[in-house]
Amino acid sequence: MMKINKIKEMSSPELEKELGELKTELFKLRFSLATNGLENPMRIKEVKKDIARIKTILTQRKLEQN
Repeated sequence: MMKINKIKEMSSPELEKELGELKTELFKLRFSLATNGLENPMRIKEVKKDIARIKTILTQRKLEQN
């Protein structure tokens, strides 16, 4: 789980890259949950929250630029 302070310190391109990686991880987690179950199902919730945090920061930065 990423902390909001760490996310705020990252640059926008870094956040875009991290967002892509998290979406890929979420896809893999959902796939393995559907096929053979997960060791830690709460990981899906954590990844979703991290994605939401990153999207929020990116949106805030876009609004500040305009």
